[in-house]
Amino acid sequence: MIHLSRITPIALLLAAALATSGLAQANENAEPVAKILQEKPFAQTRVALQISDGSEEKQALVLNVASNLLKFYGPDKIDIEVVAFGPGLRLLFKDNVNSQRIQELAAAGVRFSACDNTITSMAKLLGHPPELNPIARIVPAGIVRMVELNKAGFFVARP
Repeated sequence: MIHLSRITPIALLLAAALATSGLAQANENAEPVAKILQEKPFAQTRVALQISDGSEEKQALVLNVASNLLKFYGPDKIDIEVVAFGPGLRLLFKDNVNSQRIQELAAAGVRFSACDNTITSMAKLLGHPPELNPIARIVPAGIVRMVELNKAGFFVARP
């Protein structure tokens, strides 16, 4: 058990500096959520859809949800971002069976974000980075993106 009295102020400062430097570096590469909000200024509803499951059923479901939201609200009144990480990154592989649907949804204004942490992990396993759908926007960490979108007022759903 660690006693707080044994942790020196220098150790705390060092830990804080390391933690914030990693976050700052990751945030430098991410598209700021404030910029995202400007892309759809008339959106009355904002939804972030998480896909972290590799099954084809879950991939189809998240695309169906995005499509249904567009139909209900209209493309100008809703802002949708699909964030793929973990096994869910497979949705954004270039050769995914849903590539055509993804292109159609992207043309209607849906954004697709791919987790760079997952890309790096998969590259180690595959021996090369996975080829992604060209519409995929790379974000440093999928879960961090979900948190940031939530803070910006997006409803977060994991269909």
